[in-house]
Amino acid sequence: MFRRAVITLFLFVAVCGGGFVFYQHSAQAQDLTPEERAALEAQYDELQREIAAQQQIIKDTQARKNTLQGDVTLLNAKIKAAQAQIDAKNIIIKQLSAQIVKKNAVIGQLSERIERGKESLASVLRQTQMLDDYSIVSVALGSQNVSEFFKDLDAFATIKTDLQKLFAEIRTAKAQTESEKADLAAKQNQTVDARYEVQTQQKQIAGDKTQKQQLLAITANQEVQYKKVLAERQAKAAAIRAALFPLRDAAAIQFGDALSYAQIAQKTTGVAPALVLAVLTQESNLGVNVGQCYLTNDATGAGIGKNTGKSFAKVMSPTRDVPPFLDLALTLGFDPHRQVVSCPIASAGGWGGAMGPSQFIPSTWKLYADRVARANGKETANPWDPKDAITATSFLLADNGASAGGYSAQFTAAARYYAGWAGASSSAGRTYANQVMAKVASIQSNIDFLSNN
Repeated sequence: MFRRAVITLFLFVAVCGGGFVFYQHSAQAQDLTPEERAALEAQYDELQREIAAQQQIIKDTQARKNTLQGDVTLLNAKIKAAQAQIDAKNIIIKQLSAQIVKKNAVIGQLSERIERGKESLASVLRQTQMLDDYSIVSVALGSQNVSEFFKDLDAFATIKTDLQKLFAEIRTAKAQTESEKADLAAKQNQTVDARYEVQTQQKQIAGDKTQKQQLLAITANQEVQYKKVLAERQAKAAAIRAALFPLRDAAAIQFGDALSYAQIAQKTTGVAPALVLAVLTQESNLGVNVGQCYLTNDATGAGIGKNTGKSFAKVMSPTRDVPPFLDLALTLGFDPHRQVVSCPIASAGGWGGAMGPSQFIPSTWKLYADRVARANGKETANPWDPKDAITATSFLLADNGASAGGYSAQFTAAARYYAGWAGASSSAGRTYANQVMAKVASIQSNIDFLSNN
């Protein structure tokens, strides 16, 4: 009887194991067919050639920039290149969507496979327990003969061998599931990035079309009128460059200088200047709400508000941040008890003590100070110096993953900048990142305008 149960059990396991192969085929049916994939790839390659052709027109037209016909030709090429890029991204989105469907199907199949394995394992363990409870005395007093008993013992040895195989199969299925989930998350992020780029290109096309219509309204005989339009654009560009860029706990600098510092840092870090400047703008806005404090007690980290004189118990961590802060004061020659730092955020319940435009706490600044100094060719980096602060922000965002580019990487890097890696997915981290990314779009618009004027 026991042997029959064992045979039935392993037939069940065999059926379960074979079922995974069947489901794999059904998952592939949800993916793009070879013909569909080939058609999309051919279309994508054609779009890449179109983009290259329009970019060459843009390059050739630069020599005739600031003439009516030259600017119209340039805008036409930009519009066509942007539209081709949108079409190419839409192809990528379609391919990613098919892959996501497939990944979800495979994850579901693997999960079912694990559950079937667990059920099989439970059955094996129950049968093992039954045989363990079957003693020699039971054989002597029972109706089963000794020969049958030892046959069951042989079956028991076989079960133990196959049990190890079942354990291994479940472990493998779990590992495959985790791998598929990680791959799925990557595909989903790629889809978000592609859609964000499509939206950005659509906005660019809308702006270029508006500018093109304005230029076309000026006939060839109205070159004087065009020169007026050109002068207005140049004046706007000059105003953007000269506009003051606010920096937290430091004097504002011109936007053109801030952009230049961020672009220099980008050569080392690979982080987009718009993201760096958006983070610094966000920190400046937060500074209005959080306020400025002075450290007054090195032993406890207590301090007072700069403007209010209000007492704060947690201005700076006495063990983590006060020692490097005092070292920095000695190196740079400032009074550590008259140098403004951030006040603690009451709702967060943590310490204050962040320094300068980038809002690095002293212990974090210590980790980046040498890298910043080397990048800017100086002996000692200063967290209140605009160029050093912008460079430090670029370095930290790069370490947070922003160098990968794309909306998802930048969003995550911004969340980590504010809330750390552990808190990046928290409500506070995501809110901060959403606010930063909203600023990135407008800052990038100004950067693009400057690059064309």
